[in-house]
Amino acid sequence: MFILYAHICVFINLLQIKQFNLCSVLQVPLRAEEITIPADVTPERVPTHIVDYSEAEQTEEQLYQEISKANVICIVYSVNNKKSIEKVTSHWIPLINDRTDKDSRVPLILVGNKSDLVEHSSMETILPIMNQYQDIETCVECSAKNLKNISELFYYAQKAVLHPTGPLYCPEEKELKPSCIKALTRIFKISDLDNDGILNDNELNFFQRTCFNTPLAPQALEDVKNVVRRNMTDGVKDNGLTLKGFLFLHTLFIQRGRHETTWTVLRRFGYDDDLELTQEYLFPLIKVPPDCTTELNHNAYLFLQSVFDKHDKDRDCALSPEEVKDLFKVFPYMPWGPDVNNTVCTNENGWITYQGYLSQWTLTTYLDVQRSLEYLGYLGYSIIYEQESQAAAITVTRNKRIDLQKKQTQRSVFRCNVLGARGSGKSGFLQAFLGRNLQRQRRIREDHKSYYAISTTYVYGQEKYLLLHEAMPDFDFLSEADLACDVVCLVYDVNNPRSFEYCAKVYKQCLIDSKTPCVVIAAKSDLHEVRQHYSLSPHDFCRKHKLHPPQPFTCNTTEAPSKDIYTRLTTMAMYPHARLRCMCSCNRCTYCLCQNLLKLELLRSVKAQLCRVVYNRHMAQADLKNSTFWLRASLGATVFAVLGFAMYRALLKQR
Repeated sequence: MFILYAHICVFINLLQIKQFNLCSVLQVPLRAEEITIPADVTPERVPTHIVDYSEAEQTEEQLYQEISKANVICIVYSVNNKKSIEKVTSHWIPLINDRTDKDSRVPLILVGNKSDLVEHSSMETILPIMNQYQDIETCVECSAKNLKNISELFYYAQKAVLHPTGPLYCPEEKELKPSCIKALTRIFKISDLDNDGILNDNELNFFQRTCFNTPLAPQALEDVKNVVRRNMTDGVKDNGLTLKGFLFLHTLFIQRGRHETTWTVLRRFGYDDDLELTQEYLFPLIKVPPDCTTELNHNAYLFLQSVFDKHDKDRDCALSPEEVKDLFKVFPYMPWGPDVNNTVCTNENGWITYQGYLSQWTLTTYLDVQRSLEYLGYLGYSIIYEQESQAAAITVTRNKRIDLQKKQTQRSVFRCNVLGARGSGKSGFLQAFLGRNLQRQRRIREDHKSYYAISTTYVYGQEKYLLLHEAMPDFDFLSEADLACDVVCLVYDVNNPRSFEYCAKVYKQCLIDSKTPCVVIAAKSDLHEVRQHYSLSPHDFCRKHKLHPPQPFTCNTTEAPSKDIYTRLTTMAMYPHARLRCMCSCNRCTYCLCQNLLKLELLRSVKAQLCRVVYNRHMAQADLKNSTFWLRASLGATVFAVLGFAMYRALLKQR
């Protein structure tokens, strides 16, 4: 719970020293003692510390100290003394302004004391002063003698601290300030769950529950809309509240002295007193231990899916540039640059697809979780999903060493660093992962180039994200981040005789003692392969260091390049402890023959028949105890094994 201690300094002009003080109805000395009003007796439930000042007893230095500690200052004048009123502008306000920063001015309240001595009001004289000085929150006429408006005075003093008018409203123009309009517009767009430009009854009730923990009755909703209808023509549309109507309501709240309503809404959506989103809201605390990664959880993906559906107005499963701009209107800046379109999958128009959209969010969360938290904060994740903070959207994976020990992982994002000499084909390898052949890659502008590519692959039926990162080719500047990953790709150009030497040096100096799986990619395999100027050929080098043979790859195809190599990379990243005997499709080696055997239709039918026998729904419980059942099951398993071995021998002999 947030508790604000309001120091209210009460300044009394020398002309009124011997009159009744606001802190007591009895005759008082020149300066009243400090008084604390307990929190439980105030409407806002905030303890209030009242400090009196007297020019006759105290020095200016003591006055300056109190000003520096004050949250709100009440300047007291006598309603029946013109000189007292003049001193407000000639002495007190300039003195206070000189002792406070321009950007952090203390709110002021003008207090007209001794209202019991006159029958007229001093407001006509005070209003020009209030219009001249924006720091003045309000003016209260009171009487310490008969206690008129004394409690109201301290209520407004507390209100000036907790719910200041200055940041919200311009009294001269009688309208909301631009910063307030900007904040309320973001709140409106977040609350507009279907992005149709109006808040329907369900959305208004959701907004009401979010901010005030209670829904509005149907009649109350109609009353609110009727108020807007009576005052403006375009405030209500299709029986829903438009943005103009939403802003008008808050203007009306402030004009009627209920600006605490607007402040409650603003603070619920993460704003501070300067109408800026707080650091605590945008960057909630999240601990990421070493060797752990960060991923979005299921609820976060559901939220992002709803945001995508909300802005995909043409329902083409892709975001056009206009739709992307509309999505990020709740951001203070555009978070995605043109390089994003070359980082994730796009459609034929170059627009980010649904899969590409989720991939970019996955990439941001993996590389920079704080930025991902910030973005989710702008979109209102914690508000829409009623979570304490955006940190609830993040899953911190367990240490990779534990995954290696247990030989299994729950991670869904795996990183592959792509290393190679300049011109070896690394960029083409990244772009081919996004389904782009060489012809499409040539259209990419140099300043729109991305060093990352991320998309999904399927490993044993599970959807996983593979993140490719192209490391800088300067060998001497390879950092730990360039080498810290789940799998490494060493890319060389089969048509360049000096290309493989770089891969060999990187492996021998940085990767030879590493437990990270490593794959050599023979890029541009559609070109003529030349002999590499290295002591060992790529095949001999891989054989010597117990690596898989170089994998041929080319993106010079008429259709989208094959993604088989990327699936294999993801598999190696998921199971680094497993040694895959083959990564080819030669149909000659034992691995390929076994794979083909497992895919045979005859073998699948035999397996299905056996499963049907075991799980036959008509089988009674007593049959399970029958010895003939187990005899049949054993015989079936034996036939299955013999048949499979015979087929394997036959295929092997044929090859």
